Amino acid sequence: MNIYVGNLPLEVTEDELRQIFVIFGEVISVIIMNDKYIGSGQPRGYGYVQMPSKAQGQTAVISLQDKRLKGQTISVVEALPLSDNGLSKPFPVKRGRFSNSKTRQR
Repeated sequence: MNIYVGNLPLEVTEDELRQIFVIFGEVISVIIMNDKYIGSGQPRGYGYVQMPSKAQGQTAVISLQDKRLKGQTISVVEALPLSDNGLSKPFPVKRGRFSNSKTRQR
């Protein structure tokens, strides 16, 4: 299960975020997004945690939602899956209408 963690304090490290989630089960990966593409490398204030078990992930999401971390209230939700291309939408897109798809495009 891939979990989105938002409103992270800028000083939080990936290891610190891992320690918060490992209480609920195995953590496969932790990524805190940063501005590496514009050269500053500054954290963006959000990241992703991947856990192998959906049950453990859901427990973590429920338990950590709106908890405080270093003085900020974090947002924790199940991340939407990314599609590999624009052709994998489950619903046809009509002109002038938005898709009902819960898939983000890369």
